[in-house]
Amino acid sequence: MTARVDILHGDLTQQTADAIVNAANQTMLGGGGVDGAIHRAAGPALLEACRAIREVRPGVRCPTGEARITPGFELPARFVIHAVGPVYRGRRRDAELLASAIRSSLELAAHHGLRSIAFPAISCGVYGYPLEQAAAISAEVVRERDWSLDEIRFVLFSEEVLAAWTRAFA
Repeated sequence: MTARVDILHGDLTQQTADAIVNAANQTMLGGGGVDGAIHRAAGPALLEACRAIREVRPGVRCPTGEARITPGFELPARFVIHAVGPVYRGRRRDAELLASAIRSSLELAAHHGLRSIAFPAISCGVYGYPLEQAAAISAEVVRERDWSLDEIRFVLFSEEVLAAWTRAFA
């Protein structure tokens, strides 16, 4: 069974889903944009849960292209999947790392038996990923296989981002 894909304009922190995906940084200790909004909405227990995740090297709990899972705490979502996308530099590796971050999030959701997941536009804020390219990568990864999910949702904050994802999934 193939998951239903929904593309919405809205606030990711308000989504009722098994998991929302945080566009995290490698420390997983919060930041700006989506990351800061998720940490604020989830409450201080999220920061403590992130701190409890073992560093794989100094200052890095989740390397670029990977994902980690924590409870959602005060969020409507049961879990937060923290995915680290690349800072865009125009290299071929950027696309590979972004695809890997999205894929890792979907794999974690499936591994934990989750049925629904909601994504932001990973790497498209301060990390500077071009919207059309990021949207195309998102669509490509979602279509790779059956992820054993009922719903994959993209919850996008601006009309411009929404339009890019709508085109990519058309």
